[in-house]
Amino acid sequence: MTDVIADPSPAVDADMRDLAYAYGQPRTRAVVKSRPEDFRVDEELKFAPDGSGGHALLRVEKRNANTEWVARVLARHAGVRPVDVGYAGLKDRAAVTTQWFSIDLKGRADPDWSALGHADVVVHEATRHGRKLRRGALRGNRFTLRLRDVSGDRDDLGQRLACIAKRGIPNYFGEQRFGHDNLAQAAAMFADPGRRMRHFERGLYLSAVRAWLFNQVLTQRVADGTWDHALPGDAMVLDGSHSFFVVDEPDADIGARLTVGDIHPSGPLWGRGELSTREEARRLEESSLAQYEEWRRGLERAGLDQQRRPLRVIPARVQWSWGEERDNDNQGETTDWLELSFALPAGAYATSLLRELVEYGAISSGSNGAYDV
Repeated sequence: MTDVIADPSPAVDADMRDLAYAYGQPRTRAVVKSRPEDFRVDEELKFAPDGSGGHALLRVEKRNANTEWVARVLARHAGVRPVDVGYAGLKDRAAVTTQWFSIDLKGRADPDWSALGHADVVVHEATRHGRKLRRGALRGNRFTLRLRDVSGDRDDLGQRLACIAKRGIPNYFGEQRFGHDNLAQAAAMFADPGRRMRHFERGLYLSAVRAWLFNQVLTQRVADGTWDHALPGDAMVLDGSHSFFVVDEPDADIGARLTVGDIHPSGPLWGRGELSTREEARRLEESSLAQYEEWRRGLERAGLDQQRRPLRVIPARVQWSWGEERDNDNQGETTDWLELSFALPAGAYATSLLRELVEYGAISSGSNGAYDV
């Protein structure tokens, strides 16, 4: 059995182009995120604010700023510790995003949020809530993307969009999850268990390894055409839920529920305990991960438990429109752009949808690759 920790280089690159495509290699090229306004993300909470309580709940728009920096800005302005600021998810720096923050102000009035003093951070809404905002408290994210300099087979692009809206996409972890060197750092951490590091960094590296292993199972399922079909022994996740059940032998009812998106096949988020799958599905997962034994052991030693993640995600409210703009730097020639909007559940990546549509340059992962879009 190959020990990948001794030589982590096969995993360090984490290039999404190495993963199988559900709809084949894209036939169109485009420029993505040439400016922050080309990539807009709006958070959608799981709950409605209480309207009262000890925490200020803010809907903040940020541009060219990462979530942790904005949290520190809000903490300083409110005169609280950074730990008193909560948020539901990390968002990309090179984008325009609206996201929610909570600030513990028990017994205190809100400061003047309009006086933050940062042009790229604006509070659009402020209310009160009874609890601190915790990670994962999102229903999902709404994306509005503008793809510029689009060239290639426009008909093929339109067909892909229609298929994606109906059938969905492989639920790969995007390249953002792996940052610049998270997998290499994880390999070093596993090789030296006594290595001291911040809790945040340790969690980041463990998450990157888990994501890498999940992607290896999913790319095999995409390659053999079963990423949106049930195999004997599959663990089927209920849409919008962490609950799952195991199918010994798929039947017509399972097929119908898959077609309408009520359930999805799942893959492992590795940790302690037995795989939930059986029979053919389990054999596929074991063979896909056989060469990563040391990484699996590292996650188990870290105390993580087995979990499941859907192999497929179906975006909601998919819309697109075409336009053109004049390129003043290129003798006034016009170029095509595509504006695309859709919603994804929390934990799904817009880049995993984009890779099925167009070939594009690398998207920067910011300082550490931790954001979840």
